Amino acid sequence: MRPVVLLVGRLPDVVNTVARELEDLPIQWLGAHSREEVIAQLEAEPNIRSVVVGAGLDDAVRGDLVGVIASRRPDLCIHFKDRLSGPAGMAPFARRVVETEMLHWKVIDTA
Repeated sequence: MRPVVLLVGRLPDVVNTVARELEDLPIQWLGAHSREEVIAQLEAEPNIRSVVVGAGLDDAVRGDLVGVIASRRPDLCIHFKDRLSGPAGMAPFARRVVETEMLHWKVIDTA
């Protein structure tokens, strides 16, 4: 079973683009664009291993998501993308997160 990464972003197009750009990784990508969608994805998919949050969301929303995610899934790492790299930086950021965490997953999966 492939690990699942939840991509949270303001623009649906960015989430879809990131998933397409990173098809080469052995990851299942889920997307969410609001607090409610994040909650729904967390409740529906127990195999989520990490959350990547884009920079297009307002700081208050990003802060709220920390509480929402941590209260429901304290086992998850939450990664926040920088704003300077813009929407084009989301895929490279998500790739770095996944490639770093996949090393950990491999250790767990083979133990």
